[in-house]
Amino acid sequence: MFNDVFPILTTPDMPRALGFYRDLLEGEVEYQFPPEGDPGYVGMNIGGGHLGIGLSPDSQAGAGGQRFALWVYAESCDEAIERLRGAGTTVTEEPADQPWGERVARVLDPDGNEVIVGQKA
Repeated sequence: MFNDVFPILTTPDMPRALGFYRDLLEGEVEYQFPPEGDPGYVGMNIGGGHLGIGLSPDSQAGAGGQRFALWVYAESCDEAIERLRGAGTTVTEEPADQPWGERVARVLDPDGNEVIVGQKA
C-alpha cells in the first residue's frame, strides 16, 4: 500500500535553507512549487535520499511551530486514509486533489507528528 517516504522540513527563510541544503550539502533541486518565482516548496535529492523543504513563516525554533513532517506515498490516498482511520489514527485533513496534480491527506502519528499521505498524479 505504501511505497515511498521522505522528510519535509519547514523554514521561515527559504533562501537561507537552500543556501545550506542545496549549496553546502550539494542538494540537487528536483522540484519547485510554484515553478517560477519564490518557491513555497522545494524537493531535492542529496546523495541517495530525498528531502522536502517548505516555507512556513511560523516555523521559528522554540516558537511552537511545526518544524518537521513525514511524506508517505501510497498507491491510493483514500484507501490508505481509511486504513489509518480504522486503526484509530487522527485524520487532520481529508484526501483532496492538489493544484500540482497529486491527491493528499494529513494524519497525526501517535506522538502528534504530522504524516502527509500522498498519491502521485
